[in-house]
Amino acid sequence: MQIDPHPLLALSAFETTLPAALAECPSPDWLRGLLSLEASGAIPPADDAVRGHIRALLRHGGFKPSGRSKPASEYLVRAVEQGELSSINAAVDACNVVSLHSGIPISVIDADRARSPFRVGIARAGERYVFNASGQEMDLEGLLCLYEADGPCANAVKDSQRTKTQADTTRTLTLLWGHVAVATRVRAATEWYREMLARIGATTEMITSG
Repeated sequence: MQIDPHPLLALSAFETTLPAALAECPSPDWLRGLLSLEASGAIPPADDAVRGHIRALLRHGGFKPSGRSKPASEYLVRAVEQGELSSINAAVDACNVVSLHSGIPISVIDADRARSPFRVGIARAGERYVFNASGQEMDLEGLLCLYEADGPCANAVKDSQRTKTQADTTRTLTLLWGHVAVATRVRAATEWYREMLARIGATTEMITSG
């Protein structure tokens, strides 16, 4: 994976091979129980400083991370507070648990619905993608994104609909979008994330830049 030079980015990426298709991977009770701000996680809860660093990361290229374009990790906190975050499947729940507790926004895409080469860089003017099943588009200008052969497909706010996980997903690509000021938290979040995936029978492999 190529990572364009960026003074603030502390990115962690890994590939996961699930023990079965995602539809056959329901979340165990212990994982569902962590979808709460009151649950005791392996990482101290994120504070305002963490949230500030993440927003600074996203603002660096000119993007405005507020309102409907706030970091995905902040959306999760609000969803929990409003009782709107429910279990989906083991892979998505593990992502949400780690992001909720660490304050680090995370992207998870279907590794077989994306094609190499992969690159992380800031989106140019005019770049957009559909982010949900109803066809809504997101303006990506100035935002750090993951690119695959067909264009941008994921970021720290909303991932592309075309590469999202589905019922038949068996391999995923995960990116934790961290700021250099919270690099230690990113490493701890990655370790905890991989440990949870191992508990559900998945295998993971770290991805390095090249």
